Amino acid sequence: MRSKESGKVRYAYGVAMALLLGGTTFSLATGQAGAQVAQNDRASMSAPRAGAPMSFADLVAKLQPAVVNISTKQRVPVKAQQDPFEQFFRQFDPNSQQQSQPDQNSGGSASSGQQPRTREAGSLGSGFIISPDGYIVTNNHLIAGLTGTGTVDSVTVTLTDGKEYPARIVGRDDTSDLALLKIDGRSLPFVRWGDSTKARVGDWVIAIGDPYGVGSTVTAGIVSALHRGLGGGGAYDRYIQTDAAINMGNSGGPMFDLEGNVIGINSALISPTGASVGIGLAIPAELAKPVIDSLMKGQRPSRGYLGVGLQPLDDESMAAALGLPKNSGEIVRSVVPGGPGSKGGLAQGDVIVKVNGQPVTPDQTVSFLVANTQAGSRVPLEIVRGGKHATVYVTVGERPTEEQLAKITGADTGTQGTTPNAPAVAQKTLGLSLAPLTPESARAASLPATAHGVLITGIDPNANAAEQGLQRNDLIISVNNQPVTAPAQVITMVEAARKAGRTSVLLLIQRGSSTPAFVGVEIGK
Repeated sequence: MRSKESGKVRYAYGVAMALLLGGTTFSLATGQAGAQVAQNDRASMSAPRAGAPMSFADLVAKLQPAVVNISTKQRVPVKAQQDPFEQFFRQFDPNSQQQSQPDQNSGGSASSGQQPRTREAGSLGSGFIISPDGYIVTNNHLIAGLTGTGTVDSVTVTLTDGKEYPARIVGRDDTSDLALLKIDGRSLPFVRWGDSTKARVGDWVIAIGDPYGVGSTVTAGIVSALHRGLGGGGAYDRYIQTDAAINMGNSGGPMFDLEGNVIGINSALISPTGASVGIGLAIPAELAKPVIDSLMKGQRPSRGYLGVGLQPLDDESMAAALGLPKNSGEIVRSVVPGGPGSKGGLAQGDVIVKVNGQPVTPDQTVSFLVANTQAGSRVPLEIVRGGKHATVYVTVGERPTEEQLAKITGADTGTQGTTPNAPAVAQKTLGLSLAPLTPESARAASLPATAHGVLITGIDPNANAAEQGLQRNDLIISVNNQPVTAPAQVITMVEAARKAGRTSVLLLIQRGSSTPAFVGVEIGK
């Protein structure tokens, strides 16, 4: 199983303690009618039965036969190795005939008549049977091609009694990392879905899988957290976290509640070592079941789509620049022309704070709320634009495939070049040196020909702008959602923000041909 990472994930290695006060006030008064009592007061607690659960054995005996091992095989190309002697001769004789002779042992190109060398690769993981005739749920990354395209050549499913079955791939979904397999069998042991929305932090859970290919293995723990995100912000960046040991090979295996229902699919872990450190993540059944139901019908899962690029307000400087609380919505950093958001009136710089009446939070992202809205629905979006609240109505579209989305958003290259000398203006309050954008400097910075803004030509390494990741050759498109084309405009807007009592400004930054992104930068003294 592979660990999932995101550049926005911040790992904190240590122990944090939080005191949760259940109520609007905290009182030390006791003995009074209606007085608040301690959270662990015996009279208000529903403690677990003594000795419960004494054992998971009976439950595991019923569930384990429905959990399977999944192994895959595929041929992958082997990169040709250069003959060191050829390199030596080429150094002294560029016209050496050796350069045109492919290495017989390393494989030649198809054009030279040589068959490219390949090697057999495979993966091991887990899955679970959901019907007596052999439908099996697992993770997509187990059966996806190692080269990044297609699927593996063959899939073998092994039951706990040792029986092996060849499996065919019925359907797969990259977005949710789910796949559906089918083996030919009858009266097979199977399990049913549960209701993950009823899961609570502290509930017992059981994970069954085949970590490291050692054989069917059972681990137990509790639900450590709900709605845990890895920082991707997507529709499926919403996991059940558990301290039940989840290791490589547990991918695709089920997470059970104590009633034996599948409430999650073990899919990822957070670990500095790649092995379990007690932070395992499972896709909730509430998200997985609709995807699997669609795949079983031969359909592509349907998801809502706005056609906008978003950024969370998870940075103090960015939130302060907008005059909003941290984590109180998501800012629109780009709008797809002709998309549902564009047609509904969304604009770059809008902050979406509610979707169909549901607050936008780190647990309930815009992507999650919209993806789980039926395409064709007309929903209200509460936004903040220019410091004022407003409502726009958007008809939700059908989310394109991942390949189509990549073409719509373009490649994120982040390429940078060297800018020719240009008259620069020092912006002391931001720690930046700025210059007007010229065709020559735009080409040197690998910016699109249509780019407009002010170029950063230098940066104070001690300034907050440097801490926020700004670099030389970055392009400032707007300041506090006001377009800029000259350094003087940047200076004027920063000073206006300072006079208004703001401690930071919101910059829309473009780096190379990548998608522009908002960055909050503190105003220096």
